[in-house]
Amino acid sequence: MICLKSDNDSKKIAVDLLKQNKVVILPTDTVYGFSGLVGKTDSLIRKIKGREETKPFIQLISCPEQLFFITNDVVPQSLLKYWPGPLTIIVSDKNNPGNTVAVRCPGDVWLRQVIQECKVPIYSTSVNRSGSPVLQKISEIQKEFENEVALIVDDGDSSSGVPSTIVKLSQDGYEVVRQGAIPL
Repeated sequence: MICLKSDNDSKKIAVDLLKQNKVVILPTDTVYGFSGLVGKTDSLIRKIKGREETKPFIQLISCPEQLFFITNDVVPQSLLKYWPGPLTIIVSDKNNPGNTVAVRCPGDVWLRQVIQECKVPIYSTSVNRSGSPVLQKISEIQKEFENEVALIVDDGDSSSGVPSTIVKLSQDGYEVVRQGAIPL
C-alpha cells in the first residue's frame, strides 16, 4: 500500500500498521527509513534489508524527554540543542545493562506524532539493501520494496540524501561516529 504523507489519514494508516507489528517505510527529516515498533519488528526489518544480526537500528522517539526512559546517561545540552533534528546519540541502555542504544528525536512533526501515537519508540534504518546505496527517489523505493512492506508513505523524493549525524557519549563528552546532516 502507498499513501501520500499529505493525505488526511496517512498518520492513522501508518500508526495502525505499526501497532500491528508491520514494517512500513516512512519519510524522516533526513532519508526514508524502514520503520517498526522497537522490540517487535527488528527481525522483519533485518530480513527485508538483508542486515546482519549484530548491527543495531536507530530508535526514534517523539520528544527529547523520552530519552529518560531509555538511559540514565546525562546528555550534554550542547547535543540536546539539536533535538528535534538529524542528530543520533548513542547512550547506555538502562533496559539492557552493558549495552548501548542509538536514539534520535526527528525534526519532522508528522513523524513525531506517529511515534507518539504508537506509544513506544520506532526503529528507523535507511531504505536500501544492506551494502547498497540509500534509495532517495520514491519511484525506486516503490519498485524495490513495495511488495515487502505493509506501507510506503510518499513525501516525494528525498532531497538531501544525507543521514543523521551519529555521536557516542564518552567520558570526555562525545565522539562523532558518523558525520551527517549536522556538522560537529
